[in-house]
Amino acid sequence: MHEVQLLIGGHWRNSSERESFRVLDPATGEVVGQAQAASPEDASKAIEAAYEAFAVWSKEPPHLRGAILKRAAQLARSRAEELGRLLTLEQGKPLKEAVGEVLAAADALEYFGEEGWRIIGDIFPPNRKGRANLVLKRPLGVVVAISPWNYPVLLLSWKLGPALIAGNTVVAKPPSEAPLAATLFTALIQEAGAPPGVVNVVTGRGSRIGPILVTHPLTAKVAFTGETKTGKEIMALAAQGLKRLSLELGNSTPLLVFPDADLGAAAEAAAYRSFRNAGQICNAVNRIYVHQEVLDGFLTNFLDRVAKITVGHGLQNPDMGPLCTEEGLLRTQAHVRDALERGATLLFGGDRLRGEGYERGFFYQPTVLLHVPPEALVMREETFGPVAPISTFSRVEEAIALANSTPYGLVAYAFTKDLGVLWALAEGLEFGTVGVNNVVGGEFPYPYAGWKESGLGVENSTYAVEAYLQLKHLRIDV
Repeated sequence: MHEVQLLIGGHWRNSSERESFRVLDPATGEVVGQAQAASPEDASKAIEAAYEAFAVWSKEPPHLRGAILKRAAQLARSRAEELGRLLTLEQGKPLKEAVGEVLAAADALEYFGEEGWRIIGDIFPPNRKGRANLVLKRPLGVVVAISPWNYPVLLLSWKLGPALIAGNTVVAKPPSEAPLAATLFTALIQEAGAPPGVVNVVTGRGSRIGPILVTHPLTAKVAFTGETKTGKEIMALAAQGLKRLSLELGNSTPLLVFPDADLGAAAEAAAYRSFRNAGQICNAVNRIYVHQEVLDGFLTNFLDRVAKITVGHGLQNPDMGPLCTEEGLLRTQAHVRDALERGATLLFGGDRLRGEGYERGFFYQPTVLLHVPPEALVMREETFGPVAPISTFSRVEEAIALANSTPYGLVAYAFTKDLGVLWALAEGLEFGTVGVNNVVGGEFPYPYAGWKESGLGVENSTYAVEAYLQLKHLRIDV
């Protein structure tokens, strides 16, 4: 049993209502931890503690704030195995990937720790004699950072890093499904030397404390990663106080395979990005469109790789663990059933895993569907499960139209060696990130931005730091 408390104003404490909730292993259904269920009063106290700490933290020179972030990164690396194991138990992903997530989150803190040197303003030419015009960049204040359960540590670090280096203080809200590792990771920033209240953590039901965190008069900004529906609800609440927002929301990632593509590389990448973390990634491949001339060759390569995917408890380090929630399992089943009812062909998988080792977990087979019609749910919505639906195209323009056919625009992938096709994709795809001959999603030091209903603002890179700053024009008559 692993237990975490609320971190408010530098102190670990229980919920003011003395309520807690259990954290379950999605592979076995067993209780692996316990977290405090914060009350609205606790949420308010966390915001107030962060606001009080802002007066001190915002005046620290950026390079000193950065030194603390880099020390926290070192602490995270030294405890990566411990935190990774905890993350596997609560979220389900393979241990090697969980440890990798913690290490990547440490990299995020270190990267943003260096960005403090690059927060610079501007001096404009005078518009009249004896006048100086300076543009200063200043932190916003208290930032509420809300991370999802699929990458609770990494996606929280993407918010903690830029918010803190810019001089803001943070109240973190980890997901209820997987709050343990994210809470302990955030606390490392305080352990590394951040003053009390610079980082605070409240765990509990988002429906209960979320509105308090978003609408509190002292909250300056909300940074959220999660479903588009929830993002819109947060946006509506934030509008009451004109809060700043960074929203990284849902997606429906297409992968386009052109006739000149390296089919082996395309199939390898498609299998990796379709089924990593059981498909529970915002940049997972959700839809595969293959040029009709190379469909057979792609399928031969793809199915060969899918058949080799191992599934089991994350601590056994398989290729794929269980889905994190029962809701995710039911949605995956519904999407597959809908596709088959609409005429799709099942090529692999298609059912819940049963038998020894799978009895109590949310395990689903890696699943491949062919000739999936565009109206099927799996082609229009984010399944967030281990399903790879495949359809075909015949022209470049058709492939681009199919890729752009959903309301989402976070990431798209394509495999081609044709420079003309590549440029057509660069111009035509309505996505914040386009990977050509690779399936790399978000990474440093490059911006990660959602178009359309995939979000507002940007994460990673120096652009992310700018999103946590506000401008002040200083006009001086000398």
